[in-house]
Amino acid sequence: MAYFYESEKTLDSLTLFDLEQVERSQLRIKANDQLNILVSSSENPAAVSSFNLPVASVGNILDGDMQPTGQPKLQTYLVDQKGTISFPVLGEIDVEGMTRNELRLYMERELAKYIKKPMVNVRLANFQISVLGEVLKPGTFPLSDEYISLPKALGLAGDLTIYGRRDNVLVLREEADGIKKVYLDLTDNEIVNSPYYYLQQNDVVYVEPNGPQRQSASYNRNASIYISIASVLVSLAVLISR
Repeated sequence: MAYFYESEKTLDSLTLFDLEQVERSQLRIKANDQLNILVSSSENPAAVSSFNLPVASVGNILDGDMQPTGQPKLQTYLVDQKGTISFPVLGEIDVEGMTRNELRLYMERELAKYIKKPMVNVRLANFQISVLGEVLKPGTFPLSDEYISLPKALGLAGDLTIYGRRDNVLVLREEADGIKKVYLDLTDNEIVNSPYYYLQQNDVVYVEPNGPQRQSASYNRNASIYISIASVLVSLAVLISR
């Protein structure tokens, strides 16, 4: 099965693609995102404590006591339906539509009013994508890497089965004006220029089955039984008529 097909004329040539679409595909913060925001300062580390959420302990109840197990978990900021988070001291911040880097720069400017040389680290805590349909291992995949392409997502799901349509892969994306549906052709080399080539949080990838697989899915597994019963009845009718 060929992916990213090129004609024989271009096989020996170097193909360069415009990377502007990579910048356009940067993740934008949306409602219901969960953000890990950590503030630090090399000048005055003690001063940043009021800007960080307490670390949640992870543990089990053993003999009536809570025993910590595993690594402590950093609490997150939930982006509400208005696209804002409530941050200590700074108050309500409108974060929807920002990239992580834009939010980091904004917060460092604001925090500079209170502490010297603040450093802010912003990460998306609930980044995940779903891959469904004709793939080897369909499912929802939580990711620590927020920079993921469509082929990489399909690789996480074990690649397409032989029954999957490679020329009609559906990407569903939730945006402010609704859910957008885009069909992509994995056999076309120009797919890398699509703004949907790089996935975003909560994208759903669906691989459609090909024609023979659709027909086999609609085939009645009891058809052979019905045919056998009909044959017996016809045979009995012939014998009786004699």
